[in-house]
Amino acid sequence: MPKRLSLEQVEHIAELAKLRLTDAEKEHFRDQLSDILDYAEKIQRLDTAAIPPTATVLPLRTVLRPDVSRPSMPRDDILANAPAASDGCFEVPAVLG
Repeated sequence: MPKRLSLEQVEHIAELAKLRLTDAEKEHFRDQLSDILDYAEKIQRLDTAAIPPTATVLPLRTVLRPDVSRPSMPRDDILANAPAASDGCFEVPAVLG
């Protein structure tokens, strides 16, 4: 027989989550949370001693392209539209004293 949470436990969880629940919501979440906890208990009973720890079951692959150096715009062209530049760098207003 599955073990059900009490309404007091649901109210405590709601308080921890800073949720205001109606009586109907408390009953609804009581059923849902109880089912989740029952399922977690079933999973805990599984014998996993022969199963090695796994980070992922998917094959590892990268979705990033390789870094390849390529020519970029000339510095003077980049700085041509800057409001202020000095010694080949952008000048920006100071934000800290």
